[in-house]
Amino acid sequence: MKKWSVLILALTAQLGLMAQQDARALQETARNFMAQGDYNNAVLVLNKALEQEPSNIELGKDLTLAYFQKSDYPRAQATLKPLLERTDADAAVYQLAGMLYKTTGDEKECDRIYKKGLKLFPKSGGLYNDYGELLWAKQDFSAIQQWEKGIETDPSYTGNYYNAAKYYYLTRDKVWSIVYGELFVAMESYSRRTDAIKDLLLESYKKLYTDSDMMKNQDAKNPFVTAFIAAMARQMSVATNGITPETLTMIRTRFILDWFEKDATRFPFRLFDYQRQLLKEGMFDAYNQWLFGSAQNLTAFQNWTAVHNEEYKRFTTMQRSRLFKLAPGQYYQTITAKN
Repeated sequence: MKKWSVLILALTAQLGLMAQQDARALQETARNFMAQGDYNNAVLVLNKALEQEPSNIELGKDLTLAYFQKSDYPRAQATLKPLLERTDADAAVYQLAGMLYKTTGDEKECDRIYKKGLKLFPKSGGLYNDYGELLWAKQDFSAIQQWEKGIETDPSYTGNYYNAAKYYYLTRDKVWSIVYGELFVAMESYSRRTDAIKDLLLESYKKLYTDSDMMKNQDAKNPFVTAFIAAMARQMSVATNGITPETLTMIRTRFILDWFEKDATRFPFRLFDYQRQLLKEGMFDAYNQWLFGSAQNLTAFQNWTAVHNEEYKRFTTMQRSRLFKLAPGQYYQTITAKN
């Protein structure tokens, strides 16, 4: 009798494992359908998976997203509502809810969802990014406080750099559009948003060198800002030849040498470490061409890559194979972010 009991338990466990594996396989199939834009099939498969594992929150999130993508907002909301009431709801659930309510035009509920989510997950870069976008859509300039808080608490989330760089470019700022813009392309080098930020970076350098007094209208109380501008100001003679990929390579080379002589100990910064690494390895020229060349003159950039094919290939191969991450404690903005 004991032998049969053990066998039955073993078979039950095996069947449970098979069901679990089936649900995971169905989820993967559904995600492949979503990647292809086939949301109807994704919904069908996810509902089948939920029959096997009705309490699986990941399946619930995927089903909500599938309904959202096919613009079936009532079903998306009906699927999402019980997820929000669960104790194991994560930041992604609140991001989904915010995205849904924002799309359906319920700004009041969307605002409430983001605030609640940030109280529960105060280090979620995604929630800060999305809440900032909601505020920005309402022309509420406190959006920058959300993006800054996201950068400070979750420095690997790229969206906050993207939005903050665009925000600062529209202001009198001459530092953070450059710093945040380049951090963004260092982390998100080949996305649909990358080219827009490359354009912004080139124009930000032109803006930087427009006034002979670079510190005009800048945050003189921020020591990082004053050090950055002082180092850039010492390259003014190069900028008089115009802002091009070639002059920017010279300006930024001299900046890095200057920075590591005078300021790197006070302000250790992964971005400048990366630039110095490229300089030492003979890839800084190719990096600057990649960063500014296509934005300045696409034909000239293509000609440069054709002439310097091996050099450019070596840089892009290295770039695609590495993961850029900021080290903790390298946040130097002094804006106060409030929820």
